Amino acid sequence: MKEKIQVFGRFFSGMVLPNIGAFIAWGFITAMFISVGWVPNESLAALVDPMAKTLLPLLIAYTGGHVVAGHRGGVIGAIATMGLIIGSPVPQFLGAMLMGPFSGFLIKKFDKLLEGKIKAGFEMLVNNFSLGIIGAILAIVSLKAISPIVTALNSVMEAGVGFFVDNKLLPLASILIEPAKVLFLNNALNHGILTPMGMEQSKEIGKSIFFLLEANPGPGLGILLACVIAGKGLIKNSAPGAIIIHFFGGIHEIYFPYILSCPPLILAAIAGGASGVLTNTILGGGLVGPASPGSILAVLAMTPKGGYLPVVLSVLISTAVSCVVAVPLLKIFGKDEDIDAAKAKVQDMKNASKGITTSNVKVDAKNVKTIVFACDAGMGSSAMGATILKKKLTEAGLGNINVIHASVSSIPGDAQIIVTHTALKERAAKSNPNAKLVLITNFMAAPEYDLLVEELKSGK
Repeated sequence: MKEKIQVFGRFFSGMVLPNIGAFIAWGFITAMFISVGWVPNESLAALVDPMAKTLLPLLIAYTGGHVVAGHRGGVIGAIATMGLIIGSPVPQFLGAMLMGPFSGFLIKKFDKLLEGKIKAGFEMLVNNFSLGIIGAILAIVSLKAISPIVTALNSVMEAGVGFFVDNKLLPLASILIEPAKVLFLNNALNHGILTPMGMEQSKEIGKSIFFLLEANPGPGLGILLACVIAGKGLIKNSAPGAIIIHFFGGIHEIYFPYILSCPPLILAAIAGGASGVLTNTILGGGLVGPASPGSILAVLAMTPKGGYLPVVLSVLISTAVSCVVAVPLLKIFGKDEDIDAAKAKVQDMKNASKGITTSNVKVDAKNVKTIVFACDAGMGSSAMGATILKKKLTEAGLGNINVIHASVSSIPGDAQIIVTHTALKERAAKSNPNAKLVLITNFMAAPEYDLLVEELKSGK
């Protein structure tokens, strides 16, 4: 069930995440040039509305269609979504997420139906006209039939969210958001759900609290500080480095293993997240655009003019609350993972090498050319892990091995070894069943890194 939820969430976030640069561009233009911006400029502010209503939904739709049916799917997804854009006064982020993949699915089925039935020389004619005709039909259907439905659905969602905002109940969202993040649904939540909602609110009032519900680095920072104060063994030793990567690098996945190693810490994350949301709710804090990655630098860059106090306070308060709650939890439930225990753990894994792989795939260490470090989005923790592993391989004289990072849902077919977090093992195995899996629990100090290097070095 967890795997299915991750895949579902990843699919929706996968339509927004590749286009997050466009969202950030929109955020900068909004922050700078609207009437309450840093340098108000009416002519440049004219970019805000068309980008929100047209450009961003079309990018989402194209990406969604492309995922399903390649370039043709992307094109027809954008064509069909244009009907939604024209037929609705609100930005159609939700509609684009639905119409893009659906249109790609239809053209994919149509192409499959005609496969092998087109006479030689007529392929381009059939391909172009089929795409044009089906796309035109879908655009009209979207305009006349689907647009009213999606607009009504948007209104219902806005009313529901408005109820929580108006009644100061939004902090309760942390009860769902923080546990979901630890299950590696952070990108799905932030980019698949909260970012589109935040875009609509930001367009209306110039900022949105939704951009900070998941991206606030405070709860994670508080937990990592608590690990420095009350942690033991590897947890305590690796936490300082994790703090820098989390807070300034914005890679929130770095603190998830600390919670997974001591599950009661999730209470600290919830408390920290809720306190940060409550602070922003009371003081009117929010960002003009998505902070991606969730670094304090990105958060400050997306903070509107005159809005720094509530945003900074929300980060500081959520950090303090999560730290205060986490310290006693670590003292009561924390495991005593000292160096000797860590060495014993490494030796156990060495004696039972099957323990570091979930597949029966065997790899000839002498012929390993490509290792892929995979995470949920393929951009944050995997990039960091790939850098660490590449450095270790180079130091061991194995610099010729190519180490790349990728999304766990799109691991390259030439990968011989996949390194990923244990929570993502099912998805990694399904993405590339022909590669050996090496599972880790701690991105910063995984003993599996050294085990893998030693295995490859001994086989050289």
